[in-house]
Amino acid sequence: MPSRWIGRSLSWVFLAALLIGNLVIGARLYSEEAAKEDQDTVYDHMNLFTTALEQIRRNYVDAEKTDYQSLIYGALKGMLQSLDSHSDFLDPEMFTDMKDDTSGHFGGLGIVISMRNNILTIVAPMEDTPGSRAGLLSGDHIVEIDGESTEGLSLQQAVRKLRGPPDTDVDIKILRPSTSEIKEHTITRAIIAIESVKDARLINDQIGYVRITQFNNPTSADLKSALRDLKDQGMKGLILDLRNNPGGLLSSAIEVAQQFVRRGDLIVYTQGRDGRRGQRYTARERNPFLDFPMVVLINEGSASASEIVAGALQDHRRAILIGEKTFGKGSVQSILPLDDGSALRITTAQYYTPQERVIDERGIEPDIVVSIAPEDWRRLLIKRSRPENADDFDDDEDLEDVIDIQLERAVDVLKGIMIFEANSGDVPNPGRRLAASRR
Repeated sequence: MPSRWIGRSLSWVFLAALLIGNLVIGARLYSEEAAKEDQDTVYDHMNLFTTALEQIRRNYVDAEKTDYQSLIYGALKGMLQSLDSHSDFLDPEMFTDMKDDTSGHFGGLGIVISMRNNILTIVAPMEDTPGSRAGLLSGDHIVEIDGESTEGLSLQQAVRKLRGPPDTDVDIKILRPSTSEIKEHTITRAIIAIESVKDARLINDQIGYVRITQFNNPTSADLKSALRDLKDQGMKGLILDLRNNPGGLLSSAIEVAQQFVRRGDLIVYTQGRDGRRGQRYTARERNPFLDFPMVVLINEGSASASEIVAGALQDHRRAILIGEKTFGKGSVQSILPLDDGSALRITTAQYYTPQERVIDERGIEPDIVVSIAPEDWRRLLIKRSRPENADDFDDDEDLEDVIDIQLERAVDVLKGIMIFEANSGDVPNPGRRLAASRR
C-alpha cells in the first residue's frame, strides 16, 4: 500500500479517536454540570459544618467537651432527632442497651414510652409491674426523671434513666393532660417478665374473653391454646381485649391476626419513601377461627402491634371494635449499625392497614365509642388484676362500684349478634354481619 494511503488512514484514525474522546469528555462535563448545583450545595454545607466544628473546638470554654467524638456524636443525635420523634442516634452503649432489650426480662418500671410531639409520653403501663401499681396511665407525660427535666431528652436516653438494677428507686414527675394534674412518684424497679395471654375464661355460657397484654414470641401459641379450650367449653363468641397493650413483635401480631382471617388475606403492609411499597404480610394459618363473632376492645394504650391486629380485623370486617381511639404508633424504624459500634435508628416506612389506612399519628377508630374516665380506668385495673391492692383507697366500696362499661357493651353486642343468628338460622358470616353493623 502506498505510504500516502497509510498516512491518510492514520490521520482518519487519529481524527476518529479525537472525536470520540471529545464526545466522552463532553458527556462527562455535561453530566458533571447537571449535578454541579447539588454537589456544590453538599460541599458548601459540609464546609460550613467543619468550619463550625473547628470554631467550637478552638473557642468553647470547656475543652473537655470538645473532643471530636463528642461533637460528632452530638451533631448526629441532633440530626436524627430533627427528623421525627422516633429517629435517633445510638452511641455504642445505647446500642448495646437496645440489643439487650430483646433478652425478655430487665430491671425497670414496666412502662412503654414513646415521643409524642417531642414530649416523653407513656404509651401504656404493663400489667402487674411497678408502673401499673403506681397508677401511671396511658398518655401521661413524664416531665422529670430523678429531678432532671426530660425536655430535650431522647427516647433512648430516657429509657436508660428509667432502667436500672432491681430494688433501686427512681423518682419521676408526670403531667396528666386529661386532668392537668402533676404527680410525683418514687417507684422501685423490678425484673419485668410479662405473661402475654391472660384471663382466658367464659364470661357466661357462650361468650369467651381473652386479654393480650403484649405481643411476644409465645403469644400466638398461647392464644391458640386458650381459644381451643374455650371452644371446648362451648364458646360461641369472643371478646379479645387489647386495651393498654403497647405492642411488641410484628411477627407475633401477624401470627395472632391470621388466626381470625382467611388464608391469603392481607394483614398489614409497609410503604416507604416516595410511596414505594415495602413488605406485604398475609395470613398463612391453615385452620383459622372463623366460626364465631368477635369484639375487640381498644383504648389509647393500644399501640403498634395492637393497632395492626385491630386494624386488620376491622378492615376484613371480622370483628367489631369497641372502646377508644388507639395511640397511633405505626412507623417502621430500621437500625443501621456503624463501624464504631454506634448505630442510626431511622424511620424508613409506615404501616398501613389492608384498606390503606395510615396508623401512625392517626390511630385506629373504634366502631362503637365507649369512653372510660382515667381515674375509673386506674381503679378498674386495680380491681381486676391487683385486688390485694384495694387498700390503695380509703373506701373499699369505691372499687366495688367500678364497672367495666366497655366490656359490658362488648357482651351486649355479642349477645345481640348471637340472638339474631339463632332466630334467623343464619350461619355465622362475620364479613356480611359486620358490614351491616357499620352502615
